[in-house]
Amino acid sequence: MTDQGATEEGTRFPPGAQILVRDEEWLVRNTTTTDHDGERIEAVGVSEFVRDEEAVFFSGIDAVELLDPEKTRLVPDTSSYFRRSRLFLEAALRKTPLPQSERGLALADRFLLDPLVYQQRPAELALSMRNLRPRVLIADVVGLGKTLEIGLTLAELIRRGRGERILVVTPQSILEQFQHELWTRFSIPLVRLDSLGIQRVQRELPSGRNPFTHYKRVIISVDTLKNIGRYRHHLERIRWDAVVIDESHNLINPGSQRRALAEILAPRTDALLLASATPHNGDKRSFADLISLLDPAAIADRDHYDPAEDLGHLYIRRTKISPEVRDEMGTEWPDRGPTVSLHCAATEAEERVFAELAEHWIPTTQASTEFGTAAQDPVPVAVEPVFAYNLLKTFLSSHKALGETVTNRVASLQDRVRRAEEKGQLPDPAIATEQAALARLRQIVDGMGDGTAPGDSAKLDALVTQLKEIGVGPRSTTRAVVFSERVRTLTWLADVVPARLGLPVGADGTSKAVAVMHGGLSDEEQAKVLESFGLADTPVRLLFTGDVASEGVNLHRQCHHLVHYDIPWSLIRIEQRNGRIDRYGQKHEPRFHALILTSATPGAKDDRTVAEKLLRREEEAHKLDGTAEAVSGLYRAEEEERRLIKELVRGGTVEEFLDSGPAEEDTALADLFGQVDTVTEHELPARAELISLFDGDTADFVATALDEVYEERAADLIGLASGTDAQGGGYFSLSPSLAPDLLHRLKALPPSYLREQRVADRMLVTSDRALAQRKLDEARSSSTTMWPEVSFLTDIHPVVEWLTDKVLVEFGRQEAPV
Repeated sequence: MTDQGATEEGTRFPPGAQILVRDEEWLVRNTTTTDHDGERIEAVGVSEFVRDEEAVFFSGIDAVELLDPEKTRLVPDTSSYFRRSRLFLEAALRKTPLPQSERGLALADRFLLDPLVYQQRPAELALSMRNLRPRVLIADVVGLGKTLEIGLTLAELIRRGRGERILVVTPQSILEQFQHELWTRFSIPLVRLDSLGIQRVQRELPSGRNPFTHYKRVIISVDTLKNIGRYRHHLERIRWDAVVIDESHNLINPGSQRRALAEILAPRTDALLLASATPHNGDKRSFADLISLLDPAAIADRDHYDPAEDLGHLYIRRTKISPEVRDEMGTEWPDRGPTVSLHCAATEAEERVFAELAEHWIPTTQASTEFGTAAQDPVPVAVEPVFAYNLLKTFLSSHKALGETVTNRVASLQDRVRRAEEKGQLPDPAIATEQAALARLRQIVDGMGDGTAPGDSAKLDALVTQLKEIGVGPRSTTRAVVFSERVRTLTWLADVVPARLGLPVGADGTSKAVAVMHGGLSDEEQAKVLESFGLADTPVRLLFTGDVASEGVNLHRQCHHLVHYDIPWSLIRIEQRNGRIDRYGQKHEPRFHALILTSATPGAKDDRTVAEKLLRREEEAHKLDGTAEAVSGLYRAEEEERRLIKELVRGGTVEEFLDSGPAEEDTALADLFGQVDTVTEHELPARAELISLFDGDTADFVATALDEVYEERAADLIGLASGTDAQGGGYFSLSPSLAPDLLHRLKALPPSYLREQRVADRMLVTSDRALAQRKLDEARSSSTTMWPEVSFLTDIHPVVEWLTDKVLVEFGRQEAPV
């Protein structure tokens, strides 16, 4: 067989024609003539079973039938008011993707969320004429609702036939939260996969099949997928309609696994949505590398470009004080209260630690008001000066954390001595000096109490007092989240606080009123903690969490009190923490408290030296700019802390560090992301004009389709029933187990939803927005499930898509009613 290599004139199967092969419909892309096997036809699947699948057929081998529109057979419609014709046309309209030239939003007002214009702007930008492909960086600050903005954009892509295959990549801590939002508000089902889930799919598929082809729409942890060596060959052999990468600032580091993952996915998807509240690290070249994922040709010179002028079509950014955001928020996001500093005078034992640190670890010079290491001054005992500040930060968290750090440091120094001796070398004399100082600290820490009684820890006493003041107790529903950087501090607090608050404690010493979350937990364990804290009927009243919960996690559903047990030495991290309860949907004024450990020891570096100054600066920046990330010009929490400690080691002050700001060459990027708004105020987003033959649109179409398809036997055939709730909201229910084709579609829904709501037996659906919102609120108040028992009927709901196909198959191929 030879290929002539050119499309022949007068071919029976021209590009753009639809053909029928193997009882499936295909769209012809190209046709060439061969010597022996007829015409070689390159095609892409159109019918449901083979949609978007690419194939090559030979007319001399396969039976290829041209679907000629002129041969459509007209079937008389004898139904009342031409009901069958109206249903057929409505189904055809719903099945027909909107043209790519349609830039207006088609579904923005049809979901279970408030129709806020600012949340529609990312979808408007993605679909605008400014972008050849729907690719955009959503860079709104913490709490504005980036997940909802992503959901709206994906829904618009689905309506345009550009969202069949969707991959969402998020941190593991927000997998279930993201999955929940997209299903309950948009009816977009995402199947959650982890490494075990991928292995399970591989066992079900024939050998060699790509596990990512098993489900059309999946959500997966970046920590799972970044294992490039394990999944590269699968990812390189699949294309997506849309890829979403949340917390995309983690993609900047060249050579990292996450960056490698992004570089594999970006060229293999049409739409690419990146989301991050801190999308760059202050370096123009690094930001250009991130933007190159969206459009490799957007920046000609990565060292010299104007972010606002060159990249305005690829990103959108707003803050809480942006005019459009502020005007629309209303009561949905009350202004946050001030961060109240609770000064805690150190106990006698804690003062001994401060004295030891001030005398031997971070001595104050005569020439400096705060820090210094001049030759004439006391020489610090730390082998590495940076460790002294890490030791200080650990102590400012808790004496328990300090004890753990001392133990680990002793082991590390002993290991250095052993390695030196094995090489026949003398250990560094400074090691012995530091070991002696560590031994003194260990002796002081060992003499401190365990916190079960007042007086053992000033911060702990202040925390207990504050929690009682805000109402946390055995007969109260008040909840609070307590942040700490140290896992040892978290576990210690979880052990001692419940009893001191009078919360019930079990025989094993644990309390169901307390939950602990940190990076050492698995994604499933983290999801369970977040779900229990977000449901009103669970006994959890206190969440002790590390900064693993400071990015992307919603903690505001049942909580508006946050306590910083210790304070990060980073403005960005403080802002991220506060954003867990200060976010869209918060019904109460967010209240923040910070425990400030103070010392009377001369030269002591307590929480007033660094932490309290950072708190005040973050609060000031939030009021003026809506975000604190541009203050230092570093844009990364880890880099902020590293640079700040470096400044302190050399003898500088917190004020000098904060006032230094971004480097002059980075001011363009700093100005870009420090400004109030990057969207010029203009008219409302355009709306697509959708044609419908039913007055009530989707709800009327569904009701009429059920009547037509099942006639008078719907109750018997699919268990159809209707009902109302106590407030008069109407809904209908059916039994998917009686409709195998529907049940098959529902396998794409989140497994926990299917299981907890027993959807296979009975699925409840409503078009009443108020009822759907009540059921969603009730689910959050439940102690058993976060999934609402009634799902909201959107245009892209699986039940609507199922009925649309049922109506279309009422007529044979190439038949139409008249």
